[in-house]
Amino acid sequence: MAVKANPAAQQAAPDTRARPWLTSYPPGLSWTAEFEPGLVHSLLDAAVERYGSRTCTYFEGKTLSYEEIGALSDRASKGLAALGVREGVRVGLLLPNSPTYLIYYFGVLKAGGTVVNFNPLYSVEEIAFQIRDSGTEIMVTLDLQLLFKKVEPLLADGTLARAVVADFASLLPRLKQIGLLLTRKVRRANVGLSRQRRRIVRERNLLANNGRFVRPAVKPESVAVLQYTGGTTGTPKGAMLSHANIFINTAQVQMWGQRPPEVVDRILGVLPLFHVFAMTTVMTFGVANGMEIILMPKFELGRTLKLIGKLRPTVMPGVPTLFQALLHHRHIDRFDLSSLQFCISGGAALPMHVKKGFEKFIGGWLVEGYGLSETSPVATCNPFHTNKDGSIGLPLPRTDITIRSLENPEQEMPRGEPGEICIAGPQVMSGYWNKADETAAVFVGKYFRTGDVGYMDEDGFIFIVDRIKDMINTAGFKVYPRRIEDALHEHPAVAECCVVGIPDSYRGEAPKAYVRLHDGRTETAVDLMTFLRPKLSKLELPVAIEFRDELPKTMIGKLSKKALRAETSA
Repeated sequence: MAVKANPAAQQAAPDTRARPWLTSYPPGLSWTAEFEPGLVHSLLDAAVERYGSRTCTYFEGKTLSYEEIGALSDRASKGLAALGVREGVRVGLLLPNSPTYLIYYFGVLKAGGTVVNFNPLYSVEEIAFQIRDSGTEIMVTLDLQLLFKKVEPLLADGTLARAVVADFASLLPRLKQIGLLLTRKVRRANVGLSRQRRRIVRERNLLANNGRFVRPAVKPESVAVLQYTGGTTGTPKGAMLSHANIFINTAQVQMWGQRPPEVVDRILGVLPLFHVFAMTTVMTFGVANGMEIILMPKFELGRTLKLIGKLRPTVMPGVPTLFQALLHHRHIDRFDLSSLQFCISGGAALPMHVKKGFEKFIGGWLVEGYGLSETSPVATCNPFHTNKDGSIGLPLPRTDITIRSLENPEQEMPRGEPGEICIAGPQVMSGYWNKADETAAVFVGKYFRTGDVGYMDEDGFIFIVDRIKDMINTAGFKVYPRRIEDALHEHPAVAECCVVGIPDSYRGEAPKAYVRLHDGRTETAVDLMTFLRPKLSKLELPVAIEFRDELPKTMIGKLSKKALRAETSA
């Protein structure tokens, strides 16, 4: 990866008034470092050349080396090119975490195509919308009934032109393949008998080539990935992430991590790779560093704990609910998580008791970062050795952040005052796919408007207050759910909580709290309200507290306010 410092920029006096984070930067790390844009698939090419025999993926007991993953992606690329994949052709990946995802992600890019990530948990209707909106021509999936039953009707009605179906059993060790056939614990689709078989290409046929062909000339500014997101409005749209966006964000994260070259890391991929967080912080970051990527198709608490103890990963990105679930497992003391040297939390606010408790247990670091689909995704992160409680950290190298007025985005807010977090940098998308108006609405000059409310302190550390769309308008006053949630988290009985606005005949909107207690706790709503009264204003106090055995979560494990709001409006 080409990363070089700009000596002239480093010798110039830093503008600490406009960029106060410069005085807080970690030793040996320069915000003014320059990044040469490159092609995302060159990360795998470089890893094959440098780490060829090293293990690249571990999946269900089977390992593949960097040479093997590289060769398979070359063959996938040549096979896809024979199907007509070239620059501008969108290829969907409807896949759980598996080596297949890496093979076709890099294979599509080598052929010049654009990857469109699809959530395997989506309904057929949701997948159909995304296919039509993106213009996806080919879908890559596995011969699992759970996935194929969603692809087959889309082939039948013409929504999808063609599908490449890979063999799940081939991903497993030989004994597990036999066990799969005998026990049928995993339901496989009989693809050969499908009425749509003429529109289907079996993976064994696609890969029946030598992998050698003349790759198309792709420019770093070409779109590598369409990453669908609700953005700041909730309407699904494809963030156009260029090769340069993802390549440079990988380099930024790599620089921030500062892993010694002699260290051979293992990274646990429990977050779904089709989500932008894992795509960069697990896959491209892992490949760029020659890490062994331990892939889990889904999160299972007990299995995750056992796998950490057995395979000894050193790095693990995750969401707060993941770290909380691990920390509060009732038999956590029986597991050894000491191999974890650093973990990055993102996607939602990291409660301080989870951060400190997890760090104490593993003897390593758990730091909070921040990003969005539109920023490839990482924009900020806490330094590993010095971080501030409750902060999302400092801007990554070459990333500019300003706090803008909620009423007038042209106006910057004074230090310490809340406003909308706005980001500029080489990792920021070029815009939304075929949505010029929506793109214009989320930029003010070069800055992307995140839709998040936050503030920057005198040292350049950034603190999230809440999402703009999550703010509750109570009798004309802004109430931030996160403030109420932070107060609830201080109570030792509260395991998880989520606060949303509900209709109120007097105040217009009022906050309601949904709470999951730790096992064995029996606190009541009265107990929690008594605890909250000294901590919150009258307008911030929830009008109701509802206890749940489980709270709804998104595909990556974040608590889902959207699902709870949908319940109140149903």
